[in-house]
Amino acid sequence: MEVQSMKASSKLMEVQKVLHMNGGNGETSYAKNSTSQNKVISMAKPIIKKSVLDMYDTSFPETITIADLGCSSGPNTLLAVSEMINIVDQRCRQLDRSSPEFQVFLNDLPGNDFNSVCQSLPAFHEKLREEKGEKFGPCFVAVVPGSFYGRLFPSNTLHFVHSSSSLHWLSRVPPGLDAKANPPWNKGKIYISKTSPPDVAKAYLTQFQRDFSLFLKSRAEEIVAGGRMVLTFLGRITANPSSEESCYLWELLAQALTDLITEGIVEEEKLDSFNAPFYAPSAEEIKSEIEKNGSFELDCLESMALDWSQDQEKDECDKLTKALGLARAIRAVSESMLQNHFGEEVMDRLYQRFGHLLVATVKGVKHINIIVSMIKRNT
Repeated sequence: MEVQSMKASSKLMEVQKVLHMNGGNGETSYAKNSTSQNKVISMAKPIIKKSVLDMYDTSFPETITIADLGCSSGPNTLLAVSEMINIVDQRCRQLDRSSPEFQVFLNDLPGNDFNSVCQSLPAFHEKLREEKGEKFGPCFVAVVPGSFYGRLFPSNTLHFVHSSSSLHWLSRVPPGLDAKANPPWNKGKIYISKTSPPDVAKAYLTQFQRDFSLFLKSRAEEIVAGGRMVLTFLGRITANPSSEESCYLWELLAQALTDLITEGIVEEEKLDSFNAPFYAPSAEEIKSEIEKNGSFELDCLESMALDWSQDQEKDECDKLTKALGLARAIRAVSESMLQNHFGEEVMDRLYQRFGHLLVATVKGVKHINIIVSMIKRNT
């Protein structure tokens, strides 16, 4: 039992070390390929606004503590935080109240590009001073490296928790899929697919339930009574976990890898031994875990569909340009773990092939996002 526990801990640490968005500002960086995630935050703004105002108008705290979990790096990092601060500042002006102090925690896994995050903070503070004046704040910002599948903050300290486009990443590859099973459980695939055995989808659901349950338990201890939480996931509308809305891009990545095997660039065993630490839950699966936890009142749960290629000018870009743009966006979020497994030398060929596979279907590729708003119960 102790050996099994050590192995599980090792797998958890492995995902924490290798999973991160591409840093820097290069052509394949997350900073330059995160327009879709920006749109998700923008579409969630009405729900964020209601949640923040309900929290503030209920208790008028002198210090508001905000945690943004899975902050990544680039232009989206402080987007939601800035929106929350603006909402409270406007309310204070309406009520002729003094501005509260703000404590902001930016969290992500240790491999995140926190250097870029910290370098952006002076400009963030300067903008606040220019827009809000001397009577605002102050606002203190700290970075908190670590997995949100566990405790990150002291008990009863957070007023508002936000996480966008992060909780679909699991803490680990589901047990059984990360072992050298013979034959492999999910041969030729890297995620759930229509040809995957039923046990594959079951293993992914079980891992999501474990992870999200732990996430909720941890936040329940950290958030004050009456505090709020707004989360967005990549998810799915249908009950079927192998539906195209959640599996199609992973299916094409697997096909791209299969093509590289045919060309003798990638070993077949490498493909058979890789599965993504990802799960796109349904709204019902999310709701079920919230109800099991019992610490939060579900305030809002909505689903929305976005076109992956919305950031392209549709009249000016041909199919190939759109497809390659989408390939760069997927590369920005998936390359770290694929490179760790398959090697840096095949990444350019892999994503180029992936882009060409997208050419015929890029207009129809959409992603489903689920937005959840919760209130911490009085316990």
